[in-house]
Amino acid sequence: MDGTITAITVQERNPERVNVYLNGQYAFSLDAVMAARLRPGQSLSADDVSQLQTQDNISKAYERAVRYLGTRPRSVAEVRRKLCDKGIAPSIIEIVIHRLEEMGYVDDEAFARFWVQNRGEYSPRGQAALRYELRQKGIDDEIIDTVLDDFDATDAALRAARQKARTLRNIRDKHIFKQKLGSYLARRGFSYDVVQPVVNLLIEEREVENDTFEE
Repeated sequence: MDGTITAITVQERNPERVNVYLNGQYAFSLDAVMAARLRPGQSLSADDVSQLQTQDNISKAYERAVRYLGTRPRSVAEVRRKLCDKGIAPSIIEIVIHRLEEMGYVDDEAFARFWVQNRGEYSPRGQAALRYELRQKGIDDEIIDTVLDDFDATDAALRAARQKARTLRNIRDKHIFKQKLGSYLARRGFSYDVVQPVVNLLIEEREVENDTFEE
């Protein structure tokens, strides 16, 4: 596709994009900023048009990625999957990912630290569960090891146990309380070595508060 630009019109539904006409016929649409250097009467070769469209596709994919990142931090793999699901060419996806990394919008180690911190604040989990979740997000094992190296499993288990213990207040049988709380922590990825002392501590706390169990 080549020819002479005969008109450049702003789209009615999206004023940030324009329609470009070559030889009196609609040829392609373009981001308004990118089209700023185009003028009616200007000749475009087929290669010129191809380059403009490629740059426009990159720009659209980048904006889509930025919107996706606007809801919460994402891993590189999550962004890549999102763009792939939208049918964007792999070559364009890699250009976008590189640009996002340069801008600091994606950083897998920063994302992994965010994920662990967020889980710790709102839904504490053990190392096993966190490792599984981060792998599902496409984070490399080396990064996971680095991030979890600072992870305090006992502290996380205590917070999770105290949250759960509030829902078990009506259980008066110590054995049942211990079983339910222990199973809950195990399902959240905490190891036996962490679970047992934490459960025992919660039992002691109830007894200190005179919230005794039935013998």
